[in-house]
Amino acid sequence: MSVHVHRITKYDPADRTEDGSYAGPEDVHSDHGPVEAAYLEAVAAFAEETGITHLTIREPGVTGFVNFGVEPPLDGHGLAGLFPPDLTGYHDGARVPMAVALELVRAMLRDNGAWCRLEDEDRFFVHVGYDQHVYVGSESPCPHAVALTHHRGLFAEPMSRSPYDPRLDDDDEDDAARRRPADGAFWAELDALLVERGAVVLEEGHVFNASRWHRITAGEVAATRGGLAPRSRLLVWPDLSTDVDATLDALAGKNLVEIVWQDPQGHITSLTVDDPDNPALPARLAGARAMLVLSGYADDRHPLLAAVLPDPDGVLRARWLP
Repeated sequence: MSVHVHRITKYDPADRTEDGSYAGPEDVHSDHGPVEAAYLEAVAAFAEETGITHLTIREPGVTGFVNFGVEPPLDGHGLAGLFPPDLTGYHDGARVPMAVALELVRAMLRDNGAWCRLEDEDRFFVHVGYDQHVYVGSESPCPHAVALTHHRGLFAEPMSRSPYDPRLDDDDEDDAARRRPADGAFWAELDALLVERGAVVLEEGHVFNASRWHRITAGEVAATRGGLAPRSRLLVWPDLSTDVDATLDALAGKNLVEIVWQDPQGHITSLTVDDPDNPALPARLAGARAMLVLSGYADDRHPLLAAVLPDPDGVLRARWLP
């Protein structure tokens, strides 16, 4: 199917130099006002002309240890009022009405900390890029939406494709091999691990840079499995250590680490730190019942098992890697 892609932007093409750099008066911040409203009206117009009333969230993420946005990140990542604090409902494959989709676009324009692709299969997509560039793709050329965009003072520039097209992501054989579905074989391996170890920690990655942690034993697998968010990335780690003092002592001399710990109420959370020798850290972790330390570097993280939850029909549609 032919997809008509437009880049919606506030930057006048006439203000670009020969090498494509922008030399005009606009900055890269959202004005939180009429220009931002014009972006949202333009996206809504393209959706309406295509006949779109709902969009699907794909590859959702939030600000992690490092924030690259031009505005300070907000508590809640700009998702407050749209999703609960634990981000239930904000997951790959979640279907949301256009009103919610437009609020997600607003949060991304403001660099509030959340980012995702918004799609309707092969019919329509919205990708929000850096510096207030919004890419809209439709099965229709949407001439009325293009005209409205220009009327509102923005520019709708035809593009061959969005730079955020998921097909541009790495997809070599090694990556494909890592996209293991959490199928019957995976759960059987987990059961075997629990027989061997007694307990493990399951990291439920339903959002990039945000995880929920579960300490599970053989009798708790079914209940934990039933509460996992759709299309989550599942990483299985060794059990927490109850020797908290020894675990903290072992941090000496290390740099970037992720500390997974269980508080006195039994809740498990994580904390990424770049200076484990910080004297304030023990106070932060005071009362911890058990703890696990993981490297903060992706290449040094080696889970016992890794997989991605398939859809109920058994098809793995999530595009991220475990």
